[in-house]
Amino acid sequence: MSIELNDETNQSSRQSIQQFFEQEFDLSVGNLGAKNILNFFLQEIAPCVYNQSVADAQNRISTQVMEVDAYIYQEEFTYWQNKKNKTLKK
Repeated sequence: MSIELNDETNQSSRQSIQQFFEQEFDLSVGNLGAKNILNFFLQEIAPCVYNQSVADAQNRISTQVMEVDAYIYQEEFTYWQNKKNKTLKK
């Protein structure tokens, strides 16, 4: 699976890479260099981040599913208890 960015995000990412190299390393990276760096990270590093994000989402969803009974649990066989309580209130 290839991770692709839309045009606006791709352009903003390249600009950010250029700014980063300029400010952090005092190196001028052209648009082609920034594009190559971005493509490298998208191919090499981004899948690691993506996979970790999926694993984190699975863990969170799994935890919430395991706790769903606490949120939606309904008491069973309450008719007689409710009827008794109503009688006592009269």
